[in-house]
Amino acid sequence: MKTYWHIFNIGIQNTLTYRVNFLVRAVFNIVPLMAFIVLWRAIYADKTGPIAGYTLAQMISYYLLVTVIEATTSVTEDDWQIATDIKDGHISQFLTRPMDYLHYRLWLFFSGRAVYTLAAFVPVSLFVLWNHEYLLAPPSATAFGVFLLSLALSALLQFFLSYLIAMLAFWVVEISTFVFILLAFERLASGQMFPLDILPGWLSGALMWTPFPYAIFYPASIYMGGISGAALYQGLGMQVFWVCATYVLARTVWRQGLKTYTVVGG
Repeated sequence: MKTYWHIFNIGIQNTLTYRVNFLVRAVFNIVPLMAFIVLWRAIYADKTGPIAGYTLAQMISYYLLVTVIEATTSVTEDDWQIATDIKDGHISQFLTRPMDYLHYRLWLFFSGRAVYTLAAFVPVSLFVLWNHEYLLAPPSATAFGVFLLSLALSALLQFFLSYLIAMLAFWVVEISTFVFILLAFERLASGQMFPLDILPGWLSGALMWTPFPYAIFYPASIYMGGISGAALYQGLGMQVFWVCATYVLARTVWRQGLKTYTVVGG
């Protein structure tokens, strides 16, 4: 643990070198969410009741939560960096030292999230305060506690998914196509663009069997009280399952990739 805490500190120092870049990214990530809020306000302008069970306040509150969840859990450039380590042969040092590469990258991810969260704190806070009348409180302290736990699991899930995509660098020269495919699935199926429960029941039910909704939609639904009782803990169980499944799969792909890994020189 002492070693990984040292890695965490080094990661923070390296990331702080590009703190302005993180700040600019945090500001511009808010722009599409502002567009969604303006769009839904226009949609509700001619409506007197809720749409798909959501009032205007609930819909805007959902997007505010998406902003917070994305700022604290989303992966930035970890997949590109991992792929570069593989292609440039930098992982060789981890094969001869008592340090696990996955855990090494995970602690760097934690450090990056810490810096990005601090950099995004001011713009995200201003954005939330600007729409504070729409931000609803969680239904109970228990729901808020489970929300925080789900938030941590969401970060792990997103990291392991990106790690899996980066492992393709063992077999392909360029992973950009696969990264963009994953990004597209995450945007559409995670609930980042719209709440998944406004979709037809059969489609939203099918999506809940995939890992993507547990990145954003599930944590947001917990906070808003959209999931409670037995469904709350069943969903948490599914989230834990996908975190464990992607971790095991990441381990498996890493071992298979090492069988094809070749490095020349010293």
